[in-house]
Amino acid sequence: MAERFSVGDHVRWNSEAGYVEGVVVKKHTKDVEYKGHMRRCTEEDPQYEIRSDKTGHVAMHKGGALTRLQR
Repeated sequence: MAERFSVGDHVRWNSEAGYVEGVVVKKHTKDVEYKGHMRRCTEEDPQYEIRSDKTGHVAMHKGGALTRLQR
């Protein structure tokens, strides 16, 4: 099972451009349309919206793609 995260957690993930760090701004536990695509989310397998520290861009990822960082 993937690690659980909360709003406000500082995390890191791997993107095409390398590692990105940001803050969890929303946790989704029900299916949601995001940027034109349906994202499947459940209580057991949530997805998270994360705002990049560097660019402010918001991305959505499953918990398995994220690593918690100490601030």
